[in-house]
Amino acid sequence: MTPREYLLGKRVEYPVRYAPELLFPVERHENRAACGIDDRFHGYDAWHAREVSFITRHGLPVVGILKIVYPASSRFIVESKSLKLYLHSLNMTPLGDDVAEGIESFVRVVRGDLERVVQAPVAACFFADAPGERPFDFEDYIILEQTPEVTRASFDYARDPALLLADPLPAGEIKVGSHLLRSNCKITGQPDWGSIFIHAKGERLPSPVALARHVVSLRGENHFHEEICEIVYQHLQEAFAPGMLSVSCLYTRRGGIDICPSRASNPTLLPRGLGNPTILTRGSFRQ
Repeated sequence: MTPREYLLGKRVEYPVRYAPELLFPVERHENRAACGIDDRFHGYDAWHAREVSFITRHGLPVVGILKIVYPASSRFIVESKSLKLYLHSLNMTPLGDDVAEGIESFVRVVRGDLERVVQAPVAACFFADAPGERPFDFEDYIILEQTPEVTRASFDYARDPALLLADPLPAGEIKVGSHLLRSNCKITGQPDWGSIFIHAKGERLPSPVALARHVVSLRGENHFHEEICEIVYQHLQEAFAPGMLSVSCLYTRRGGIDICPSRASNPTLLPRGLGNPTILTRGSFRQ
């Protein structure tokens, strides 16, 4: 699949009828190889589509939020704009005699279509109402840019893994996050904004300033969200070989869809709420 085939950056008419053929696969292996990413990690990609709708057979519109989760081991990811257009194609599709039956049909159709594209199991859940309380997996994480040492630090904008090695911390455990994450779409060059959360335990760890500098240095990088998460994970592994490591990126929405990849050295370190399709977690800051 070449970038020329992507729907991203192209002017495309919105479909008015169900169009599963719009879903466009992007191969993970090719992109990882191009970035030098070693895929020896566990993980998932959680998507939240917030502009989802269909109609019942009686014509009643149903709206909600669709949460989609599939493993980082899938052969393909789905291109985000193709998913947006595909979901739009279901807006006027009659499904079910009532709301509950329609939601069940909607989820079954979307899950089946996505599994054919990504070639892996896909879990999905349709939320017609917002839960009263939403859990947040990163409640106890320290935000880097709110620490005194980071506010006084100087920054550069060229990606350099060596930035992580300055003034390392001794053995211990860190749970830190930052809302300064910004990278750029590898196809359109448009900025992608988000938050990143890192949990690590090892004999040697990066300092808050080093981590903040590394996050900020990604501003000039042109990669998909999933690749950014994996690049940070790999840089931390190569620099410190921690016994425990997880990296999660919660990107803000574009076209009503946000993508939240998470990678970890052990499945038990993956955020549980974010990876559970039946739980609508609270978003991070700007989500």
